[in-house]
Amino acid sequence: MDTERQTQNSPAISGAGATGPAAPSAAAVSPAGIRERIVDTAYDLFARRGVRDVGINELISRSGVAKATFYRHFASKDQVVLAFLEQRDRVWTVNAIVGEARKRADTPEDQLLAIFDVFSDWFQRTDFEACSFINVLLEMGSSHPLGRASIDYLAKIRGHVQQLAEEAGLQRTEDFSRSWHILMKGSIISAAEGDTAAAMRARQLAGWLIEHHRE
Repeated sequence: MDTERQTQNSPAISGAGATGPAAPSAAAVSPAGIRERIVDTAYDLFARRGVRDVGINELISRSGVAKATFYRHFASKDQVVLAFLEQRDRVWTVNAIVGEARKRADTPEDQLLAIFDVFSDWFQRTDFEACSFINVLLEMGSSHPLGRASIDYLAKIRGHVQQLAEEAGLQRTEDFSRSWHILMKGSIISAAEGDTAAAMRARQLAGWLIEHHRE
């Protein structure tokens, strides 16, 4: 999902620097810049290919840093994945999905529905790569530290939905957010199967769910 600055405007995120122009040498970049370069490279690779398919040596090579430099910033591949998940939450969940949905509508109810409008645009993209939190959870399992981290980030998504539901004055907002999240996750999986209209199908169901929670 391009550079991070570009991806903040789109849910389809490919990370920064993996295939672009050659990066400046590590000696010319601050420690924070080197760490950002590694995470941006990992973002592109993990988002497109998953965790297990990407090895440490490829991360080092694509980042353009020495092995010793890499290990000064990340003691293990799992630490890189955790940094990737953190960035995914910030860029994808907070900015590209929730932030964009809030921009597209004026009322909390309409902002909830706008989530699926954002999804619809995302599902049409050629670089659509589904939800990394779901992908990592399924790939690593719920008992693995990375799986547990993914579960926590998925819970944060439900928290954003619950906040909008509370702003909308809906009833039983925790139950609502869990049901709404099923629609979100289900539409993503359906889009991964090739159903590019999945977001609009979910949006119709979402309207009924809102009505149910007005009671």
